[in-house]
Amino acid sequence: MTVDIVSRFTAHGGQQLVAKHRSRSTGTEMTFAVYLPPAATEGPCPVLWYLSGLTCTHANVMEKGEYRKAAAQAGLIVVCPDTSPRGEDVADDEAYDLGQGAGFYVDATEAPWVPHFKMKTYIEKELPEVVASAFPVDLTRQGIFGHSMGGHGALTIALRNPARFASVSAFSPIVAPSQVPWGQKAFPAYIGSNTALWRQHDAVALIEDGARVGDILVDQGDADNFLAEQLKPDLLAKACADAGIDLTLRMQPGYDHSYYFISTFMPDHIAWHAARLKR
Repeated sequence: MTVDIVSRFTAHGGQQLVAKHRSRSTGTEMTFAVYLPPAATEGPCPVLWYLSGLTCTHANVMEKGEYRKAAAQAGLIVVCPDTSPRGEDVADDEAYDLGQGAGFYVDATEAPWVPHFKMKTYIEKELPEVVASAFPVDLTRQGIFGHSMGGHGALTIALRNPARFASVSAFSPIVAPSQVPWGQKAFPAYIGSNTALWRQHDAVALIEDGARVGDILVDQGDADNFLAEQLKPDLLAKACADAGIDLTLRMQPGYDHSYYFISTFMPDHIAWHAARLKR
């Protein structure tokens, strides 16, 4: 596996890198950000995967998320992948919520998306192998979190792989994409009309069908303009209550869907993961 370093900056005693590699899953070049805390010079560190939302690349959270100070103090490596494959030969759509920048962390089975849109395989299998080949990560201690579409990805990936991820959290996640317009547009486009398959990529449905994690942290702004139509955290609260999953759902007064919101509560999420990854 060849990983090329695109850029490198010192931050809080550690290193903020941007890297790229040729992906066998997507058939494209993929770019990701990785923060190495000072502790990474001494040996392998726990790794925290951050999945971004619609329209984002690796750069949004890297530049606006303000995670480095907390990650340096906690000794966590933070990896921030892109949200989809990209390139001139990669299928796209004029809308912001389908195509490049909107991979929804699924493996497409439908045309024209199937050749490249393999984000489930990329995040769950390939990227951990790539990162482990180049950086001092301890893959026995992994956590995952994300925002909006990335919150959906983090929750569903953790629920499908509970033995792998010791911690999971989300900012304003799409908790039930099968029941909201974003998912009802993306799922048939990417994976077809069989709604039974949709349930494998829907956190509420996965919990209803028996998937379990120990606990979940969710922060949600009550001034988020997507709250009522697209996010519906009450559905996650009910599913977790029925399943006996310990959900900490914090409704944050006055906060919207932006990185002003995410950066405000980022230290809390880093601390949440650090406590569980160091057990």
